[in-house]
Amino acid sequence: MEHQVFVPVPADSLRAVLRDPARVARCVPGLQQDADAESGPLSGRLKVRVGGNTVTYRGALSITERQPDVFAVDGEGTEIRGSGTVKLSVVLRLTTEGDGSRLDFTAGATADGRAASFAPEATVTAVRRFLDRAAEHLAAAAVLSDPVAEAEEAADAADAADAADAADAADAADGDPGDVGEVVASVFEAEVPPPALDPFLEGEIEELAAPRPPAEAAHARRTMIGRSAEEVDHAPPRGRYAPVPAPASTSAGQNLRWLAPAAALAVASAVVLGRALRRRH
Repeated sequence: MEHQVFVPVPADSLRAVLRDPARVARCVPGLQQDADAESGPLSGRLKVRVGGNTVTYRGALSITERQPDVFAVDGEGTEIRGSGTVKLSVVLRLTTEGDGSRLDFTAGATADGRAASFAPEATVTAVRRFLDRAAEHLAAAAVLSDPVAEAEEAADAADAADAADAADAADAADGDPGDVGEVVASVFEAEVPPPALDPFLEGEIEELAAPRPPAEAAHARRTMIGRSAEEVDHAPPRGRYAPVPAPASTSAGQNLRWLAPAAALAVASAVVLGRALRRRH
């Protein structure tokens, strides 16, 4: 199959990315690189989605520059969960077009296993979508500078800054120490003016003075001084915070106190009345 993609990036920038396998690996959609560095940056796992099916292959890719504007990509992989294999070959041609570049893809592949059962229309759609995403990533990598080169430049700049700081420190150590002593003495001998909003100044800003605590709170604070934390936690509250006895208990005690004499008087009256009735009969 053939496919074309236009990107607003010069061909020279794209060519610089295609010549670096490590940068090409970041342009392959869905590629998970192997942790083993000896296998190369273009080896690992590649997840492919065709229609409603997803297949993961483990394999490797290789890229070769046939001409200044022609690159060949060859690869093969094996299914992670199966025995199916796939082999592919892609030829990429770069053509300058206006302010950008046109990428012409010519792709071919042979597959067995699960990939052989996919519908041809779904396979073509998935491959075109894959090439479009790869072209977008390639253009983005070409616009951005090489991260490795940036890291090296940053390290060189840091080393130069450290060397300049060391030279400045050496020059300062060779200077006259008397000047430093005068500066230090003048700093420590300077008088510090009082703050403009000091609430404790005599006769100034009386509104900022904090209100005094109530007498009961001050008394409670004085009584807690010198007592342990456990005694303070378990000490009963005093003053207006002391518990007030329930009125029901007081009224019940008063009723019981008057109930006993009344009961005795009733019993005595009943005895006297019984004796009087007996005498009459």
